[in-house]
Order: sequence, then structure tokens, then C-alpha cells
Amino acid sequence: MNQASQDSPLPPLATAVSGTLNNFVGWLDRYGETSWDHQSYFAGAIGGRAKAMYYTHPKLGLLAVAPMIFSEAFLPSARRLFHERMRFPIADAHYAMGFASLYETTADPAHLQRAEHFLGELKKSRSPQSKEYCWGYPFDWVTRNGVIARDTPFITTLPYAFEAFLQVHRLAPRDEWQVVLASIARHGFHEIKSVPATATASSCGYSPSDTAGGVINAAAYRSFLLTNAAQVLGNAEYREAADRNLQFVLDAQNADGSWFYAVDGVRDFVDHFHTCFVMKALAKVHTLTGHAKCLEALQRGADYYVKNLFDEDGLPKPFSKAPRMTVYKRELYDCAEAINLCLLLRGRIPMLNDTLTRLIEGILKDWVRPAGHFRARRLYLGWDNVPMHRWGQSQMFQALALYLRDVSSQKAEAVDR
Repeated sequence: MNQASQDSPLPPLATAVSGTLNNFVGWLDRYGETSWDHQSYFAGAIGGRAKAMYYTHPKLGLLAVAPMIFSEAFLPSARRLFHERMRFPIADAHYAMGFASLYETTADPAHLQRAEHFLGELKKSRSPQSKEYCWGYPFDWVTRNGVIARDTPFITTLPYAFEAFLQVHRLAPRDEWQVVLASIARHGFHEIKSVPATATASSCGYSPSDTAGGVINAAAYRSFLLTNAAQVLGNAEYREAADRNLQFVLDAQNADGSWFYAVDGVRDFVDHFHTCFVMKALAKVHTLTGHAKCLEALQRGADYYVKNLFDEDGLPKPFSKAPRMTVYKRELYDCAEAINLCLLLRGRIPMLNDTLTRLIEGILKDWVRPAGHFRARRLYLGWDNVPMHRWGQSQMFQALALYLRDVSSQKAEAVDR
């Protein structure tokens, strides 16, 4: 940002965002880079066994998980009794991008150093299950299909790490960042398997061992990752695989503009942040390629999104079609992903401009804690104020930093003209 733009005042909302981000950075310094998580209840031995019982013996399992669900709804701070604080690679990637955006806005080298620090942490936390750079969860994840061991690589983390290394590499090039970028792309192409769906479309595995595929946001993530990698690294094979994943996502869109979580006929719920994941990936692919079908899908998706995934207050609600009862009314993760989506689609889908302003105003009004972090969830009775890096803190920091960068850039361009 040039000196003229620095001397020119920002709009009031951007000024408020800048202050919020400065306070958040101070909180992060004090709190540290590990945290509890919404999965803390089930990441340990006791909670994990209870959740596994719920999937195998639902009636008995319901009694086993009831104390955790009750605590999540009425005493969320008790999650610290079930598991320790953890470091989350997906949060490190978002923090790296957020600090990189702050550096682009302010030219303060401390922000660039912090972004590089988080990339260093990502290098250290890579999964030992692959020779390539990839990441998973730092806990055993109990699912309906069994237990997925900690550090199992997931396609849902990979694109964020790629974006983080790429953003910082473009600001301060290093050979080591280039090596990591190439390795991430190889993992996404070779070890996350394509799963043919039609003659022109493929889904993909969620992890290297997943050969069934069918999860829509996973295919969207892989499509964007490989589209981006194809351009950055000049690999035509990546683009071909990306296009097949993209076609799967386009084919999976429902007539009303929505996307189910998966095409297996079982996980047919429509929720907020997974919808954002799919639409963000399409928006990024469209930015990179100008793919006309992406924009058409985004326009239909945005119409459904605005009408069905916001409540009467105009703020994100968790589900339009819920698979289960929820213990919360609204959560930070949804709000962060909504801001990111609106930022990506500004200028392409104008109706999201007002949504963006409303979201940021709502966050600044009700979700910022005196310590500097954000509330995690609005419960039906009260709030969950436990800061969870993976479950909203890092994503909101990155989203607001990106918003501030974009507003500052627009201000600079106006001054230069």
C-alpha cells in the first residue's frame, strides 16, 4: 500500500476491522497457537469409545454421548476435561494467509515474519504417512465408517496449505517454498485417487485410502488445488484431472442450486460451511480459468445459498436440511466461510455485497470478546466462548485480513487515479 493510501482514511467498517485484527494478534500472542476443538469431546479415549458406540449401537451409544452433548450445549468450557490442546495444520495455513494479507496491507515486516513462522510450523506438522507434504488431524477421528488414525492426510487441508505457501512465496520467494508447493501438488494428484463417476467426471478420495469417493466438497477442493498447481507448476496432467473433478461437482448440483454433502444417498444434508467450501472452490477455478459453467453454477448456488442458509436476522444458519439435532444456533466457522465466499464473489454476484457488509457488522457487534478473540458459537442458551483455532478463529482472522487488504487496495487505486 503506497503512502498516499496510508494517509487517506479507510471507511469506518474497515477501520473497525483493522482495530479488531490488531487486538486479535495481541490475543494470539498471549494465548498461544494450540487450542481445544469442537472435536475435543471425542478426540480422547473416553469420548472416542462413546462416539464409536453411537455409530455401532445407536440407542446405547446415545446414552454414552449424552454427557458430551449436554456439556457442548450448556457448559462448553468443560471440553478441556476430555482432551488436551492441539496444534491444527489447517489453522496454521489460515494464520499464514491472514498475516500475509496484513503484510500486503501494512508493509509491516513483523506480519511477514509471522506468516513465515506458520509455514515453518506446517513443514514440521506434515503427515509421516507420505513422502510428500500433506496433513491430517492431530487426533484419531471416529466416523460412521470406523476410526481414521491421526495424521491421515486429507484433501480438505491440502489446498489451504498450497494457498498459504504460494501467497507467502510470491511475497518473499524461497526455494524451500517452491519445493513444498510441488510436493503438495504431487500428493494431491498421485495419492488422492480419482474415482470415475461418468465418462467425463470423477470424484476423489477424502484420504489416500479412500477409493469410494463421492464427497462433493472433496472433489471441489481437489479441482481447485490441481487447477492452481497446473498453472503455477506448468503441469497439463494436473489440469486434466482437475477438470474431471470439476465436472463431477457441476453434475452434482441439485436442481434448486444446492449441493448435498455426498452423492451416496445417505449424507444428503445441506449445510452452510460445506456449501461455502464447494462455492469457494468454484469461484477460485473461475478466477483462474474463466470457466463459464462455473459461473453459471455459482449464480444458481448463490440464489439457493442466500434464500436457504441464512436466518431471519440475515446471518448464517448451520443447515438448510439438517441430518441431526444441533446444540447451537449459529457458529463462527459458518460466518468466516460466508465472509470468504462473499469476498471471492464480489463483482460477480452483486447480491452478496450487502451480505458481506451485514456479516462483518454482525461479527464486530456481537462476536468479539474483550480479550481479543471471537466467540465460537451462539448456543440456544448463551454462547460458547472457548477459542478454537481450527473451528473459526483462524478462518475469521484470515477472512477479515483479506477484507482489509482488499479495501485498502481499492483505496490505494482510487488515490492513484
